[in-house]
Amino acid sequence: MRILVTGASRGIGSALMDIYEESDDEVLGTSRRGGDGLIQLDVTDPASLARLPGEVGGELDLLVCNAGIFPDRHERHDTGYPAAMWAEVFATNVTGVFLTVQALLPALIEAEGKIAILASQMGSSRKATGGAYIYRASKAAVLNLAKNLASDLEPDGIAVGAYHPGWVRTDMGGDGASLSPREAAEGLAERFDELDLHNTGCFETWNGTKHPF
Repeated sequence: MRILVTGASRGIGSALMDIYEESDDEVLGTSRRGGDGLIQLDVTDPASLARLPGEVGGELDLLVCNAGIFPDRHERHDTGYPAAMWAEVFATNVTGVFLTVQALLPALIEAEGKIAILASQMGSSRKATGGAYIYRASKAAVLNLAKNLASDLEPDGIAVGAYHPGWVRTDMGGDGASLSPREAAEGLAERFDELDLHNTGCFETWNGTKHPF
């Protein structure tokens, strides 16, 4: 398979790269700055996105949309959450996912490939425990995006799934999280292997449990 992982410089993205590099798959990764063998991609920059198909070249069997940010974990509902933060998070976590898919759609259609979108249980309406409004709203939006892409791309033979990676020891998850990036990535890679047109539109956890939207 030919695979592209966005946001692959650290955390879950880097662990996924390691797993695919250990197999016979051809894996490409992106990071905002590029370098170290990664393609430079800023998912909020139209010029960077326009270069992406040429950097990838040829058909693509799996696109993993992993790039994302979470800057509002300590904001207060009465004084925080500035407008600029809302714009930045949605540009990265939602618009950036769609524009990445759009840029690579010809390569995915050619291969009848798959799209895996890293979401979060924090975007589920059933897990609305308060706080982190911007991140939660962006992940709710990307869950909706994944579901609708699944409907529209099914006639092209492309399956789309959304995935909660678990609570992972990354810069985003913190040192007290229960999973290592490798453990989460191993579970996610299994889920991506299982993704096809029979379960397109799914929202699942890293260990295969179906998650409510």
